[in-house]
Amino acid sequence: MQYIITGVSFISLFAGGFISGGKGKQKGWLLGGLTGLIYSIVIFLFQYLGHDSLFNMEQMIYHTCFTLTAMMGGILGVNLNTKRTA
Repeated sequence: MQYIITGVSFISLFAGGFISGGKGKQKGWLLGGLTGLIYSIVIFLFQYLGHDSLFNMEQMIYHTCFTLTAMMGGILGVNLNTKRTA
C-alpha cells in the first residue's frame, strides 16, 4: 500500500508542476519547486501538529525527491506549452 501512495504522490506532484509551469509560461523550475515545497510543508504541518513528530531522514529524502519531481514537471510544462515562432 505504501508503494501505491508513493507512486501516486510522485505522479500528482509531476502533474502539479507541469500544470503550474504551463500556466506560468516561464521559470518552470521555480513554479514546480514551489508546488513541491507547498506540498511538503502541508504534509509536515499535518505530521507535526497531528502526531507531534518531525520528519525523519527517510521522509526528508522522499520530500526532496517530491520537490525535484515537481520541478521537472514545471520545466517540462513550460517547454511543451510555449508556442515558438521563428
